Amino acid sequence: MQSSLQITMRDISHSAMLEEQIRQKVAKLESFYPHIMGCRVVVEVPHKHRQQGRQFNVRLDITVPGGELAVNREADGDVYVALRDAFDAAKRQIEDYGRRQRNDTKTHAPVFHGKVTRLVTDENYGFIETEDGRELYFDRTNLANGDFDKLEIGGEVHFLEDVGAEGLQAKRVRAARSHLQQ
Repeated sequence: MQSSLQITMRDISHSAMLEEQIRQKVAKLESFYPHIMGCRVVVEVPHKHRQQGRQFNVRLDITVPGGELAVNREADGDVYVALRDAFDAAKRQIEDYGRRQRNDTKTHAPVFHGKVTRLVTDENYGFIETEDGRELYFDRTNLANGDFDKLEIGGEVHFLEDVGAEGLQAKRVRAARSHLQQ
């Protein structure tokens, strides 16, 4: 960690074992994102409930370049469960922050357009001609909306290309609205 770790325990007695657990979890966070500048961990028992017993609250304030991430997990009867849940949430936030910083964006496969050229309805498969003249296989299970019986030859479809057992196939086939039989 580039800066400091601050551990505060309120309304509970100090525990070396709990403090060591916190240090291990902070070290694990650093393995996901090594640029953590500081971390404040507060473990407390904010309210004493007669029926529920002791409820632990764990708050994390993590300083990262350009911002701060905060996690607050309340009301768990086991301090180690509350600690685990808080650090799991912090891990997700740190991973998301790192992705945003790296400009990692999810890319989607391109959607292609074509026309149905052949249908073998009794065996639940057919073929699509792509815009560049190739012919791709698809079957009933490859339909996004399950309307295999409403497809017609010459009907326009949208699909994704995927590698199948016999080469390229059309996956997530969806008929264009104007080409569905009523």
